[in-house]
Amino acid sequence: MASIYKKKRDKGKKNASWYVNYTDHLGKRRTVKGFTDRRATEQMAAKVEHDVMLRKRGLIDPEKERRLQVQASSLEKHIQDFEKSLSDNTPKHVKLTISRIRCVVDGCKFETVADLEPDAVVVFLRDYCKSKNLGRKTYNHYVQAIDSFCNWMLLTKRIGSNPLLGLERLNAEVDVRKKRRALTADEIALLVESARQSGIEIQCYDGETRARIYLLAYFTGLRRQELASLSRENFNLDTDQPTLKVEAACSKHRREDVLPLHPDLVNMLREWLQEYDENDPLFPHLAKRRTWKMVKLDLERVGIPYNTAEGVADFHAAGRHTYITELLRNGVSLVEARELARHSDVRMTMKYTHIGLGDQAEALKKLKGVTVEQSEAGDSGDPQNGSTEKCPRSGHAPVDSACQNVATGGNGKCSPLNDETPAADRGYHQNSSSDNSCQKWRRRELNPRPDIAPRKLLRV
Repeated sequence: MASIYKKKRDKGKKNASWYVNYTDHLGKRRTVKGFTDRRATEQMAAKVEHDVMLRKRGLIDPEKERRLQVQASSLEKHIQDFEKSLSDNTPKHVKLTISRIRCVVDGCKFETVADLEPDAVVVFLRDYCKSKNLGRKTYNHYVQAIDSFCNWMLLTKRIGSNPLLGLERLNAEVDVRKKRRALTADEIALLVESARQSGIEIQCYDGETRARIYLLAYFTGLRRQELASLSRENFNLDTDQPTLKVEAACSKHRREDVLPLHPDLVNMLREWLQEYDENDPLFPHLAKRRTWKMVKLDLERVGIPYNTAEGVADFHAAGRHTYITELLRNGVSLVEARELARHSDVRMTMKYTHIGLGDQAEALKKLKGVTVEQSEAGDSGDPQNGSTEKCPRSGHAPVDSACQNVATGGNGKCSPLNDETPAADRGYHQNSSSDNSCQKWRRRELNPRPDIAPRKLLRV
C-alpha cells in the first residue's frame, strides 16, 4: 500500500511538500515527491499504486516505460554523462567533441532526446559550415561527434535505436582545405643543417634543439605531443635492439607503444642524452609551440618553399608524413609501415603516403624486362627454309609439301587456276580460309573414299 507523509522538519509548515512512499513491482521501497496539497498527493499515490499493480500483471512493460522517460528527459544531462565517459581520452579530444555536440544541439534547438532528427542536423550543419567557411572534412567531424553521442546512448541502453543512424558523410576529397606534402631525405638533411647554422631562437628553441626535434620526428614518426613527453627514461639503448617507449597517457590511441630505433639515431641519442637528467623532458612545452613556424623559417633559409602546389610542409608533414613515405620509398611493405606508424587501419597509413610521378617512374624501372627473340627463318615466312613463295591457287604462304602434291599436274607444284581446272578443285581453293586447306585436299586425293552400296531398308 502507498502512503503519504511529510518530513519531520516540514511538519507544521503550510507550503511543505508531501511525499509518497510505496513498494514497486520488484519489491523495493520507493519514495517520490508529491504536491503541497494533500488531496492531490493522495491521488498521485493511488495512481502510483495502480501502475505497480499493472506492472506486476505484465500489462505495462517497465523497460519500455523507462525508455519513454528517457525520451522526454533533457539532453544536457546525457551530454554531461557522455563527457564523463570520455575521460580516458586526451583533454583536447574531449573538449573538441563536446563542443561540437553542443553546437549541433543548440543550433538545431534540440531540448529532449525525442527531438533528435537527422534532417534538422543536416540542414543546420550545411548552413553553419557555409557561414563559417568550413570544409567538408570539418562537416564530417561534427557529424561524427553527434553520431558517437547517439551510439553511446544506445550502448548504455538509454535509447532503443540511434535516431541519427545513417547520417550522410560528405566526400572530403573534393574539398581539401589543408593538403600536406612529404619531404625527401635530402630536404630533411638541409632542414636540419639550416636549423643548426641559423644562430637564432625560434619558439624558444635554439638551432641545435630544433635540429634534434626534426631528426627525432623523421626517424620515429612521433607526433608533436608524443615528442613533448620524451625524457631519458623513455629510451632503452643498452640492448641488442634499442627501443623507444611512448606512454599510453601521451599516445593518441591511449596505448603504450614500444618502437625500434634506427642505428644512426641511436648513435646520436647516446651523445644527446648525456646532457639531460633522468626525468627532465627533452623538449619542454613542445606541445604548445607553433612548430609549423619553426619548419617554415628553417626551410625558407635554404631555399625550400614551405607551401607548393603539392601541399604544405608543416611540422606534421616534415616529420610523420615524411617518415611513412620514406619507409615505402625504401621498400618497406605497407603492413610493416602500418605497424611502425601505429595505425589501426591500413587506409589511414595510405593517407600519409605521398608517392609522386617521380616515385612511380623509379618503381616502374624495377619491373623485370622481357626480351623477344625472333629467328631468321621466322622472319622470312618459312620456319624451315625461309621460302616466301605463295600458293598460286589459294594464296597461302608459305608453300608446303601438302600444297605441292595437289593432284592436278602431279608434278609437285600448284598450277594457276584456269578454265581447265576441275570445278571441285577450283571451288575448294577459292573458298579456302585456313593454311590447312591444301593438306586436307591432299589427304582426300591420296585416300579416296570407297564406293559404298546403299543400305537396304529393313522391313518390319
